[in-house]
Amino acid sequence: MDMLPVTVQVDSKRPLSRTCKDACLVHIYPAGPCMGMRHVLEKPRIVLGREEGCDISIADSSVSRRHSLIEMGIDGFAATDLDSTNGTYVNNTPANATPMSDGDYLRVGNCLFRFLAGGNVEADYHEELYRLAIIDALTELPNTRHLMDCLERELARAIRYGRPLSLILFDIDHFKEINDTLGHLAGDLTLRELAGRLRGEVCEDGLLARYGGEEFAVVLIETGLERAVEVAERLRRAVAEHEFRFEGTPYAVRVSLGVATLRSGEPLTPKEFIQQADECLYRAKRRGRDCVVSP
Repeated sequence: MDMLPVTVQVDSKRPLSRTCKDACLVHIYPAGPCMGMRHVLEKPRIVLGREEGCDISIADSSVSRRHSLIEMGIDGFAATDLDSTNGTYVNNTPANATPMSDGDYLRVGNCLFRFLAGGNVEADYHEELYRLAIIDALTELPNTRHLMDCLERELARAIRYGRPLSLILFDIDHFKEINDTLGHLAGDLTLRELAGRLRGEVCEDGLLARYGGEEFAVVLIETGLERAVEVAERLRRAVAEHEFRFEGTPYAVRVSLGVATLRSGEPLTPKEFIQQADECLYRAKRRGRDCVVSP
């Protein structure tokens, strides 16, 4: 099955686990009561699936009854897909006795886990919980909390020193149609793929974050309106020119973008700044979508 890759950062120098002791999977997506749950890998063979009899039972419709197998070998842990409907992946690789290193991502259907097997798993686990508090697990982008903290800090600095600051707010056009036509798994994979495609398009002084649902935000530090509109247009083209696929089926994705820029001496709150960008985004939708609108 041809699946969209999960865009993750992997440190190839991390060692394989040599012991079963304390190694665990941390549930990082989807959000909900299971988020942050730690599953200790106490047995040499562990089956993940939707059946109650599985060693790790996952109540998610995208997960097959017996979906994946985690095995402990001489060189550490490895994952294998058990002929599931939606596949098992270690980072971007289809799982077939695929070794897992400390910090790797395991995708079981629509669910994401983080594999922890370092020297101090307890410390790594609490660090992962902190990471989950500021990072959106699905897209690996900063989440709303991180975005609001950044805006509060940068607005205060821009107002104090009279420096420019711009905000781009954008969302996916007709996203509901993707979910309705291809399914919610395709919708989630679209969000991941889009985040991976745009991560490199935002300059070093910018912050790309997931604002919520299919909506994203870009904070552009010391950037005026003209330059911000150029960045927004580049993001729009990057999405329009990218080929999205789900199970071998290509489909088009487009985004609408609104741009706001802090005017000199204007004492804005983060909420007010977002509102300005959101009004421009709304105008882009009314204009026909797949476009950039600024004040």
